[in-house]
Amino acid sequence: MTDINTATAGELDAVPALQGHGFEIVRYRDERGRFTDLRQLDEVPGLAGKVDRDARDLTVGEG
Repeated sequence: MTDINTATAGELDAVPALQGHGFEIVRYRDERGRFTDLRQLDEVPGLAGKVDRDARDLTVGEG
């Protein structure tokens, strides 16, 4: 499982549906705070509608 709230850009890039978007995800997280739902990835530039197929490999963690 990859926690989108704690993963590095490199770890996020290792997830097929997120490949090439790790930097943008980390930047979005740094600017807006923790993700509370995987659907928020649709708000990251370039990711709208691309994550559903790998959601089982992703988590927003706890806390």
